[in-house]
Amino acid sequence: MSRHSGSRGSSRLDGRLQALHEARELGEGVLPDQALQEAFDVLERASSRRSLSGDHTVVGFFGATGSGKSSLFNAVSGAEIATAAARRPTTSEPLAGVWGAPGSEALLDWLEVGNRHHAAPVEGFADEETGLILLDLPDFDSTRAANREIVRRMVGMVDVLVWVLDPQKYADDAVHNGFLAPLASHGAVTLVVLNQVDRLPGHDVEPVLGSLHAILAGEGLGQVRVLPSSALTGAGIAEVRAAIRKVAVQRQALSRRLEADITKAAEDLGNAAGDGEAAGVRPAARTRLADELAIAANVPAVVRAVGQSYRLEAVRRTGWPVTRWLSRFRVDPLRRLNLRSSSPAGLNRTSLPPAGAPERARTDAAVREFADFASAGAPGPWRAAIRATARAGRDRLPDALDQAIAGTDLGANRRAWWWSAFNVVQWLALLTLLGGLGWLGVLAGLAYLQLPVPEVPRVEGWPVPTLMIAFGLVLGIFLAATGRFIAAGACPGQGSQGTTAAQQCRRRRGPGTGGGAGGGGDWQAGGLQQGTEEGRAVGLQATRPSGHSPRRGPLSGCAGCGWWLRL
Repeated sequence: MSRHSGSRGSSRLDGRLQALHEARELGEGVLPDQALQEAFDVLERASSRRSLSGDHTVVGFFGATGSGKSSLFNAVSGAEIATAAARRPTTSEPLAGVWGAPGSEALLDWLEVGNRHHAAPVEGFADEETGLILLDLPDFDSTRAANREIVRRMVGMVDVLVWVLDPQKYADDAVHNGFLAPLASHGAVTLVVLNQVDRLPGHDVEPVLGSLHAILAGEGLGQVRVLPSSALTGAGIAEVRAAIRKVAVQRQALSRRLEADITKAAEDLGNAAGDGEAAGVRPAARTRLADELAIAANVPAVVRAVGQSYRLEAVRRTGWPVTRWLSRFRVDPLRRLNLRSSSPAGLNRTSLPPAGAPERARTDAAVREFADFASAGAPGPWRAAIRATARAGRDRLPDALDQAIAGTDLGANRRAWWWSAFNVVQWLALLTLLGGLGWLGVLAGLAYLQLPVPEVPRVEGWPVPTLMIAFGLVLGIFLAATGRFIAAGACPGQGSQGTTAAQQCRRRRGPGTGGGAGGGGDWQAGGLQQGTEEGRAVGLQATRPSGHSPRRGPLSGCAGCGWWLRL
């Protein structure tokens, strides 16, 4: 294998390990602990194994009592290693035959193998350059629980699994249902040896091999190579050696084993997560939720207050100057609700009355309905998580909505263009009125002092000062009344511009606006499904062999969002 292909394989493996890690994190608190723990164990083993010698291939010999496993181990090793090291007829602890001592010690320490034998070179099989470790392991059906535990631990740690079966028990459920079937994804690093074929009549060997092939195919291991052998006569030993040597020389067993582990862990996560496609956020559900939250947040009261504040400000700007000062004694509704505060939105609170029991009940019902609609069709664990998150967010909702209102730009400080025009004309009318009054005052003073009174100009018989007073008075009152009428028709809360304040309040809770304190007022409806979408997509990506393009996740119908229900 070239250096470049090894680099590409490592990069693909890194990507799949990262995907499995992300899938596990996204499933925290949602998927069963067993599936999450299995994924964690795979990640831990992969990290530990990749930190140790990559130049050694660890091959484990597994078998039942009486299968001739240790004899086959010796035959393949070319020496009586197992017999020389074992103190009892059966193997009670792992025994290692090592070709290529440098770098093997730390790896064997990790495997917890104390009995180590540095084997002599075997021509055509292994030498110091091969980097091969053969393990003779206890029987998986041992009566001792400690032996069975060693086998189960080693099944998850070795690079290559060699299952030694015998003609009498090759179909035993203990090996097939307990080990082979659950490891169907590990076919690339599995070798099955039918030992003791010398005990079979010659014409029965092929039928037994065919039967074993059929069983393995039914378990998803149809691609696994099955080799007949006899440790007693030496038949088939050369083929077993050749198969093991090929794996060791290629230096790909480690990565293939980890790939298989990732595939199995990801499949388990996928099975635990379930399958399905969420309905997503529908406009009708979004609208209903916004309406109910508007009621809970007292948006109608805010809209009314904005309208009243707008009309009051219009009177202050365009009313008759003689009487407009009286409006200063009226309290601004927005100030009463603390919606004109200069404090940052995150520190400010409104003085809106809290929602009563009926409003809270309607809001809770709307949140549940929204979560049910958005999560309909989603896999069970994710749908339950969405509902739970929706319920968990109810306690934070009133405060978040209050901050959203407090941080909303209600447009209360904006001035209409016609205010300035009306204000100028009002002052001109007042000056005209005062001019007329002053003129008549001067004339009255002259008459009182019995001084000559000049002739007053007249228009259609009416004295000009009197006309000035009447014109200024009528114009001022007319402008004041007209200003009130225009303000009533144009202020937020009524007329063509009546939805402005309500729209602003809704936008503060709409998706993607970042309203409230650091987004505390956002009701990101689309956020219901991103965790599900990402968790499923990453999990499926982890199960996929490298080179396959990812497909859209099962919840791709729900577009765009944050994590679950986010306020």
